[in-house]
Amino acid sequence: MKLLLIEDNPTMQTTLQRSFQRRGFQVVVCGEGSRALDRWAASVPDVVLLDLSLPDVDGLEVLAQARQRGFTTPVLILTARSTVGDRVLGLNTGADDYLPKPFDLDELEARVQALARRAGKAAPAPEFCGLRVDAASGAIYHLGEPMDLSPREAALLRGLLAQPGQAVAKERLFELVFPGDASAQAEAIEVVVYRLRKRLAATGAQLVTLRGLGYLLKG
Repeated sequence: MKLLLIEDNPTMQTTLQRSFQRRGFQVVVCGEGSRALDRWAASVPDVVLLDLSLPDVDGLEVLAQARQRGFTTPVLILTARSTVGDRVLGLNTGADDYLPKPFDLDELEARVQALARRAGKAAPAPEFCGLRVDAASGAIYHLGEPMDLSPREAALLRGLLAQPGQAVAKERLFELVFPGDASAQAEAIEVVVYRLRKRLAATGAQLVTLRGLGYLLKG
């Protein structure tokens, strides 16, 4: 699945490109509105992420021209313009979704996948050390075989597989493993980590503790 990212901020470009590439997407980057339509036509993307505040041509003008030229690719607008009027204008110009900055990367990926499904494209299921999450069921497979995991172990592993090789905060993983459980103590996540670490022993993936940062999955 290919994304076209039209964004002029170098930091945002790098962050989004790396994030989606880790999830198995191809990412084409364009930082200028004046070149965006040419890149759009050349790359034939499945979804376009479009910033509005471009340095030369406003993102809304890029979108309007794209629709006039018959480009039907789903477009998700990313922008600091967050008023209701801005959202309505963007949607009326031809956008399919709108996400104001700052945003959560997990929410952004979920919205991209929703647009891809709507357009009839299946988002990829990237593998890490032979581990893969089934997008439809949430089940986790190793080398094509389903893993025998408890619901909490599976929730923890899904959270780590979303960012392999990167630290995931302990607090974030706690929310994924114990959603809405007010009785769970913060230390309970360590028990699930211990159990999952044993489950991963034969896979080649290592669950590493980073003091003060959280946990990461590495090969």
